Amino acid sequence: MSKIKVAIIGSGNIGTDLMMKLRRSQILELTAMIGIDPDSEGLRKAKELGYETFDTGLEDFLQQPELAETVEIVFDATSAKAHYHHAALLKAAGKLTVDLTPAAVGPFVVPVVNLGFHLEQSNINMITCGGQATIPIVHAISRICPVEYAEIVATISSKSAGPGTRANIDEFTETTAHGIERIGGANKGKAIIILNPAEPPILMRNTVYAIVDEKLMDEQAIERSIVNMVKSVQSYVPGYRLRTKPIFDGNKVTVFLEVEGAGDYLPNYAGNLDIMTSAAVKVGEEFAKHRFAKTAV
Repeated sequence: MSKIKVAIIGSGNIGTDLMMKLRRSQILELTAMIGIDPDSEGLRKAKELGYETFDTGLEDFLQQPELAETVEIVFDATSAKAHYHHAALLKAAGKLTVDLTPAAVGPFVVPVVNLGFHLEQSNINMITCGGQATIPIVHAISRICPVEYAEIVATISSKSAGPGTRANIDEFTETTAHGIERIGGANKGKAIIILNPAEPPILMRNTVYAIVDEKLMDEQAIERSIVNMVKSVQSYVPGYRLRTKPIFDGNKVTVFLEVEGAGDYLPNYAGNLDIMTSAAVKVGEEFAKHRFAKTAV
């Protein structure tokens, strides 16, 4: 299978970290980065690395048929508001889209939970960094016993939160809560994000708090399920780990996680970038294998 050509919209923290990860992919070949700020560090780095760059937005890229027509998958790392506009343009252009914003135009996907059900879709939503970190744990609990309520708290270093992340705080809480319910399996979900200004910057930390059906609760089975899920996520996010063993108190389960970044763009404290971009690359690669393996030469 020859590499499938892809492009990135968004030259901020997430888009730039994604660019660095795509450079290592054996399946995807980045060809262009698209932004709107000609002075952005992401576009500067992309140009230095030899990629085509566009600083006047997606429309300009799509008007360059010699390049745009070769791109099969587009990663959108802008904002929820911008993606509503981009989604229509990309659909009309026949591009598969991996949406790293909380716009939720397409179905929610967490690679280790439900990616296989959505490989025929044209637009896949990666929910949020907090969702990618915590929804697998909620799902791991719910596959053992019903989860009546699940609440997650995602704490990230304020230094790792760029303008796009800050503009999407409301969408973050709403989209993550819906993901906890739809994919995690909780009857009711709630999400909270905290931007911590501590110096030195902290690693991304996540707390999952679940209330389960006490009559069907099996502590050992739940712990095994959580540990197995953590190993699955680590297959594409090596810095993802439990901070302690799960804590059980009656019908309550509490899980503490942290995500250490690979340091591809921002330092290792930016695990929120790492889990989002690593999950997006995983989705893009599975998209490519499923949709193009038979036709690639």
